[in-house]
Amino acid sequence: MSQSAPPPQPPQSGPVGANPYAQQAQAPYPPQPGLGATGPMAPAAPAPVRGNPALGLLAAVVAAVVAAGLYGLIIGATKHEIGYAAVGVGFVVGLAAGKAGGRNAVLPVASVVLALVSVYFGQLVGEAMIGAKALGVNFTDVFFGHFGVVQDAWKADADPLTFLFFGIAGFAAFSAAKKAAQ
Repeated sequence: MSQSAPPPQPPQSGPVGANPYAQQAQAPYPPQPGLGATGPMAPAAPAPVRGNPALGLLAAVVAAVVAAGLYGLIIGATKHEIGYAAVGVGFVVGLAAGKAGGRNAVLPVASVVLALVSVYFGQLVGEAMIGAKALGVNFTDVFFGHFGVVQDAWKADADPLTFLFFGIAGFAAFSAAKKAAQ
């Protein structure tokens, strides 16, 4: 291992007095940070508060509700389950939790749970939208009035790929929460 050495000094313009090894005269204090040539500069904006798990959970819940609604709209509009959108739901939930909550060990696990619930309810919203269009009735009547029928329709449509994308969405939520908190 090498030992650290002080950086090389710029060449001196000439000896001070009769001593060629003397250093040049310096200002008594180093320059103050934040003072420009014309005066004081504006203070920097405060850093966002991080490390608040309650705020992270709240952000994750809000993201999960919004993402479930958007995912349900996509399914209802296309009449197809789009697995990559489920991965996006997981990513958004984890990202919100990690950015708002910081590095708390609970947030990635909570993100997984919220992402799975969000994907499930998004798929239920999509099933209800498809059923409402087919029957010519209001979405809220189908979703809230016949929730058991909507769940039965989801169970009939679920296949192994559905559960694979559930797993990938959970993984995306966990990873996004960990990465966003760094």
